[in-house]
Amino acid sequence: MTQGGDVGNWTAADVGDQSRRIAVITGATSGLGLETARVLAKHGATVVLAGRDTARTAAAAAAIRAAQPPGAVETAVLDLASLQSVRAAAADLTARFPVLDLLINNAGVMMPPYSRTKDGFELQFGINHLGHFALTGLLMGSLLAKPGSRIVTVSSNAHRAGRMNFADLQSAGHYQKFAAYGRSKLANLMFTYELQRRLAAARAQTIALGAHPGTARTDLTRHLSGLSQRAMSPRLGLLNSWWVQDGSMGALPTLRAATDPDAIGGTYYGPDGPLQLTGYPVVVSSSVRSHNREAQRRLWAESEQLTGVTYPV
Repeated sequence: MTQGGDVGNWTAADVGDQSRRIAVITGATSGLGLETARVLAKHGATVVLAGRDTARTAAAAAAIRAAQPPGAVETAVLDLASLQSVRAAAADLTARFPVLDLLINNAGVMMPPYSRTKDGFELQFGINHLGHFALTGLLMGSLLAKPGSRIVTVSSNAHRAGRMNFADLQSAGHYQKFAAYGRSKLANLMFTYELQRRLAAARAQTIALGAHPGTARTDLTRHLSGLSQRAMSPRLGLLNSWWVQDGSMGALPTLRAATDPDAIGGTYYGPDGPLQLTGYPVVVSSSVRSHNREAQRRLWAESEQLTGVTYPV
């Protein structure tokens, strides 16, 4: 289901001049994050690739620079599985970029075996939601300092299967990897909607938006079964093109949320094809559960308590 009545297909060619914009992108060493950074730099933005593996981050930055984009490429060390690293990264970024135009919360893990972050959180909930909740809060001062700044958080179609079990957010009682992934992606949207409401109430000139890539071929699928990965192969394009697309298409909803001058806070972008699996980016709907305001507020309070990060809005 789509909304908005788009005329024509929005592509990377529709990204306008991004010069003088500074964008921090998490998980930008490969896949959707790298593609997002590449396009923004091509259009003149200063992009900051934030990742935990310094060698991979440096290689990604070098790959973008090799194309000689007009924008600059910087790097930052960030491990979303460690609140200590998140705080250190935020301090570094704030010192280097006291004013930020764009934060793209893109990094994530999908359906790994059960494990925990350095702070004891279930890995998917800890990285996909809590790490980004903490990072966004710690960078909020730099974002609020720039009128028109944006926070884009990448969710997934899997949020529709998510249930916010407040009695066991860390899956300590029972771990089912798809259920935990769906919960973390539902949390991404609930966070976005609650953040936008708080920004609007504070009359801030910063907006929060969500995006999802549909089904895209990226490194994120590495924990899927061999059969699932083979089914997504581009060699089967004649059979699977209706439900899986490449990373350049998958990055378009994020890019539109980040750059479309007509974007409105609280908007969710995704592909326009059947079931939002593939296609060009448009405003899309999200699950009824994602719009539960009581649950959004409770998730916010739980996230503040777990991370120790509070927001100035």
